[in-house]
Amino acid sequence: MSMIEKHTRGYGSPGRYFQGPGELDNLHKYSSLYGKKVFAVIDVFFFEDYTKKFGDIYAKTDSELLTAQFGGETSEQEIIRVTELAKDFNPEVIVGIGGGKTLDTAKAVADNYGIPVIIAPTTASTDAPCSALSVIYKENGEHSHARHYVGSPNIVLMDSDVITKAPIRYLISGMGDALSTYFEARANDESDSPNYISGGYRRPKVAMAIAELCYDILIEDGLKAKLAAQAGVCTEAVENIIEANTLLSGLGFENTGCAGAHSVGDGITALPEGAKTLHGERCAFGVICQLVAEGRSIEEIKEVIAFNLSVDLPVTLEDMGIKATEPNLRTIAEVSLHSFWDAEPFKVDAEKAYRDIVGANALGHHYKNKNK
Repeated sequence: MSMIEKHTRGYGSPGRYFQGPGELDNLHKYSSLYGKKVFAVIDVFFFEDYTKKFGDIYAKTDSELLTAQFGGETSEQEIIRVTELAKDFNPEVIVGIGGGKTLDTAKAVADNYGIPVIIAPTTASTDAPCSALSVIYKENGEHSHARHYVGSPNIVLMDSDVITKAPIRYLISGMGDALSTYFEARANDESDSPNYISGGYRRPKVAMAIAELCYDILIEDGLKAKLAAQAGVCTEAVENIIEANTLLSGLGFENTGCAGAHSVGDGITALPEGAKTLHGERCAFGVICQLVAEGRSIEEIKEVIAFNLSVDLPVTLEDMGIKATEPNLRTIAEVSLHSFWDAEPFKVDAEKAYRDIVGANALGHHYKNKNK
């Protein structure tokens, strides 16, 4: 347990959050608030098209734009490489466009320069956009550590048209990450653990309410959003899930804290097969493991498993292409201890983590078989 020793409550959030169709086309309007020299770090899948698109837009303004292609992994080496690319340009504002790892790299580059950052996700796959931290990985994709910043991004810009057109797996993965928000918030509340604001403060009530609302929206709109996005349309349910995946989950986790679900998710990255999965997919299975570890009611566990099955999130390790062998399970359990289990209101060691992961996997198989 990591019980907090001070009673001061702390809350953090992005400076501004904008979500709607076509908002990415307004990038210059937002970047001009902070400066005229704009350095954009862009995901490989969008680099060529967006370099041309925004090059044409910025050419008609008094701003300068330099773009760089993200290398694929949020590692310390990649952060240094991208930072060096802008050295002679002397940027005044950084823009990150792409998935979670691209955005986390952009945050780190902005922090290296000590300048504002605008985050423009092309998916709603994680809650990384709103947070004042970057999750750092090793070059092989294994989780390494988190890099914390003094403040959250200055602007988070969500173009719902772009996000709806992304592969459906990313929106679903975002729901998996968002799913963990309420349950991990509750664990941190029960253990009175510090949140992630400026070194750690008590959770304000508004953060707990946000975390719970995040879960409520997932249960109400998750399936509707998945089906609409698969059909290629952005409905109100899709907009609600984009907000839940990004804003509510982001504010929820940072102002309350992570716990067992993310610990198991981080442990899964230690396996070669696990490193190929998406963050939210790992967290979705991790939620089941956390609930088993906490001894929660079968009704609550069934609701989570039913939700995962309805939106095609994993309920077993095999769903992620991971064999539930004892060596694999013990590796996940051992590595998971280096993350957030200490936020739970009880002690977790490698043996307990192993048993709870095995138990969660068995429950997942049980309910999958009942649904056939």
